[in-house]
Amino acid sequence: MSVCLFLTFRFPAAPAAADEIVKLEKVLRTTPKVQKVLIHTSTDASDPYLKDASPPQLVLQLYFGDVLDLEAVLSRNGHIGMLTSRTEFPVMAAADVVQQAMIVRPFAVPAPALQTARGAPYCTYLVSYEGEAEDLNAWHSHYLDRHIKHMARFPGIRELEVYTRLDWVSSVPWTRLNFMQRNKVAFDSPEALTQALHSPVRHEMRADYKTFPLFTGPNTHYAMATRVVHPRVPD
Repeated sequence: MSVCLFLTFRFPAAPAAADEIVKLEKVLRTTPKVQKVLIHTSTDASDPYLKDASPPQLVLQLYFGDVLDLEAVLSRNGHIGMLTSRTEFPVMAAADVVQQAMIVRPFAVPAPALQTARGAPYCTYLVSYEGEAEDLNAWHSHYLDRHIKHMARFPGIRELEVYTRLDWVSSVPWTRLNFMQRNKVAFDSPEALTQALHSPVRHEMRADYKTFPLFTGPNTHYAMATRVVHPRVPD
């Protein structure tokens, strides 16, 4: 089962300039043993139930085959530590950055092939459950057995992943998070995500949400424009 490193950046002023993003992509593509890298930037979609304010300007997802590969790039003098260099990445190094490693749980969807132009961004909905469940086993059992079945029926859905907690070691001096769960659903465009969120499936999900086992803490939903940085699509 693969693991994923989430890095979330909030910039005190303007986000990183284009030249810094180009350097960032080079660092990400050359990360040892990384299997896939996604860059998410904020976009807009309409949810009939939710409107979470202040999305992060930048979220990175780095997928690895196992936790040892992930920990290696976060070790002292590891590859990802380059992003903390104020010389190479002055804006990103000044950002408020948080990290979390998680187990990836992919689920099948009816039509997984994204219908985007080569290299063009698509749209994802990043969801996080940031608190604690009264009974985490009961929480995950309900979500993975019941709630996922609703999500997989979203019209136009291309990808569905759930991420659960993992203990990991990191020497990079970013704040560590311990969210109990994250989810990601992917669509061809913000319009396709909006259409799905206004479908009957969203109302079914809201009804099921009210039957969740008890939990605390915020639950956030952010629409993001997503690009695959690695592996690169050939020209």
